[in-house]
Amino acid sequence: MNNANDTPNDVFLQSAVDVIDIEAEALLALKPRLDQKFVDACKLLMACEGRIVVTGIGKSGHIGNKMAATFASTGSPAFFVHAAEASHGDLGMLKQSDVVLAISYSGSSDEILTLLPGIKRLAIPLISLCSGSDSPLAKAADINLDISVEKEACPLGLAPTASTTCTLALGDALAVSLLHARGFSEDDFAMSHPGGRLGRRLLLRVGDLMSTEEDTPMIDKQALLPQALLEMTSKGLGMVTIIDEEQNLLGVFTDGDLRRTIDEQNDLRSQRIEDVMTSGCRTTTADTLAINAVALMQQHRITALPVINESQRIIGVISMHALLGAGVV
Repeated sequence: MNNANDTPNDVFLQSAVDVIDIEAEALLALKPRLDQKFVDACKLLMACEGRIVVTGIGKSGHIGNKMAATFASTGSPAFFVHAAEASHGDLGMLKQSDVVLAISYSGSSDEILTLLPGIKRLAIPLISLCSGSDSPLAKAADINLDISVEKEACPLGLAPTASTTCTLALGDALAVSLLHARGFSEDDFAMSHPGGRLGRRLLLRVGDLMSTEEDTPMIDKQALLPQALLEMTSKGLGMVTIIDEEQNLLGVFTDGDLRRTIDEQNDLRSQRIEDVMTSGCRTTTADTLAINAVALMQQHRITALPVINESQRIIGVISMHALLGAGVV
């Protein structure tokens, strides 16, 4: 084997370009095969009342694992079963309401062929992804999808490269086609990804992150400015809400308002808070999506929003700090 330091840079780059070209050509060659068989496979998968059970071995198994994950995250319940493990007990996971999707480029993998009698005995529909239609697996399947490639990107023609790329792309095509057919939405996607960034952005609402009433800075409109400053400082949100006797929101007083009041050379000790507050302030509600609160705060360059109910009563404050801490921003 050659030493990497002795290999010219253009050899690495040319190899990379060749791989991309070969795999791109293989993907384009796959497009004309998106025919009635593909439609039939989609309909069979969509009609599945159980789970889509993906199986494979070797590199096909790795692709199958990802394929099952994509199905599951886009509204089609699915899981992956390793073909070798299936013949040693995992086949018991299958139910008659399932559909099996088996991946084998040769269509002759012993581990998968061993499973066929059990799948047939349970009368479970079988979709195969093989190279051509003459292999034992392709012939046994209810629907076979052709994943053949003219050549692998591996110059030895040994390592699955272009073929696994095509298989992965075909799996994505199936999953996304089902997604569209089911009317799967962003909210649906978020429900299956609650721990991810998208899930947090689409699921978290202001009410999940706002301060409690106890921790919300509030002061009566008749209060003097020093009292308001003490309340603002104790709650640490850089603002205080001004309320009436029924706890209805009248306005806010922020760090910016304090600077303005000082600049106007007012007597801070005798200044009533209602005379220097900002009325008509921006607000939000508890059921507002947190990401929408972020957009409102960014638009108006503010770092906290009073949260009110339908009666205009203050029930909390949502801060940019809380939104950052929750990963919404």
